[in-house]
Amino acid sequence: MATMPAAPALPAADYHGAVSAFKRRLIETTLHQTCGNRTHAARALGLQRTYLLRLIRELGVAAPPPPPRRRSHAA
Repeated sequence: MATMPAAPALPAADYHGAVSAFKRRLIETTLHQTCGNRTHAARALGLQRTYLLRLIRELGVAAPPPPPRRRSHAA
């Protein structure tokens, strides 16, 4: 009777940990591509901006600071 070869050792992360890590990397990459603009990143990811902000907070995303807001010059 043949025995099955042992499965390769996987990192300690389980399914949910792997999914969270993937989400974190995807959001970080998208924020980098949009120069930290969270509105543009949310649009690119197909998410509501408020949900993206929640994910950033919950996943501990290393998000670049948002770009400075343009001020209108009132005359």
